[in-house]
Amino acid sequence: MNPQEASAADAAPVLVERHGRVGLLIVNRPQALNALDLQAVRRLTQALRDWAADPEVIGVVLRGATREGRPVALCAGGDIKFFHRAGLAGDPDLDAFFTEEYALNHLIHRYPKPYVALMDGVVMGGGMGISQGASLRVLTERSVLAMPETNIGLFPDVGGGWFLARCPGRLGEYLALSGQGLHAPDAIACGLGDVLVESAGLGELCEQLLRAREPGELRDIVSRCARTPSPSPLLARREAIDRHFAQPDLPAVLASLEADSGEFAQGVLEQLRPRSPLMMAVSLELVRRARGMALADELRMERDLMHHCFHPADGVHGDAIEGIRALAIDKDRQPRWNPASVDQVDPRAVREFFRSPWAPEAHPLAALRD
Repeated sequence: MNPQEASAADAAPVLVERHGRVGLLIVNRPQALNALDLQAVRRLTQALRDWAADPEVIGVVLRGATREGRPVALCAGGDIKFFHRAGLAGDPDLDAFFTEEYALNHLIHRYPKPYVALMDGVVMGGGMGISQGASLRVLTERSVLAMPETNIGLFPDVGGGWFLARCPGRLGEYLALSGQGLHAPDAIACGLGDVLVESAGLGELCEQLLRAREPGELRDIVSRCARTPSPSPLLARREAIDRHFAQPDLPAVLASLEADSGEFAQGVLEQLRPRSPLMMAVSLELVRRARGMALADELRMERDLMHHCFHPADGVHGDAIEGIRALAIDKDRQPRWNPASVDQVDPRAVREFFRSPWAPEAHPLAALRD
């Protein structure tokens, strides 16, 4: 490879490498905490499809690129500045991004070969989407997992409704509304991670994985490096979380928290107050519907919701454009949510988000099967 070709490869949003019988995917936008764009989604999808069909490939490893001076991240989510720009411009690439990203999430959850996600550092939003379906989710002491979408007027997508709904008790509702970040002990206790390893040994662990010759070796290699996590602080809050977040709707959840003078409940209230009232209500409904759904159906439901977020019509609107503006564009952190308060959220507006704009056979994710 000449220097010009090497430079072009280094600039790719995902590096696709083959090491013996193991495929390696490196999310390669460290200047943006490895946020996903449409090209990254397409490169991940193509590589995974190619390796699924190649009998010589026995497994896949996913990791994030690092850059000196930048925080460590597997992937901090989607490129929200692109969402804002494309949403305002009506750019069809925005619809393509969500359709193809959700299809990629489904592919990972149903991947026919071992898929090992090295979830070091920040793993949020879209980063959860490319790692939660892994057959082995490897965390370090630097891992911070979250679905913080209500903070920008969105909902926990990329299969978030599905995997949060499968957390113990009402932890899924709590995580969906609050966007609370989880370190390794809490993430493992919530069922969102499998194994804890030390970050200092991650490079050597990856090298060992890439030398594997049989599928079973991948899990054995990780198991030899595993450390016992410390007790989960979040589990100590389970009784309170289950009691508050089992309430029938968002106003009742908030009323339950307000009636609890404890430090934890009051802290959760402070987390929820700045977030989009409408999208908290939508997110609560999403997790509860997803609890009884198959993954493919849940992803189709999320695609319906995302359409309404960026294509308001018939009285349905989202807060995403305004939320991203406040957080990432103007950075004033003063979003003007519509409606402005929880008591103004119309339950009918929440239900409208779950109305699909497509007939079943015309749905952009109609081909997904579990």
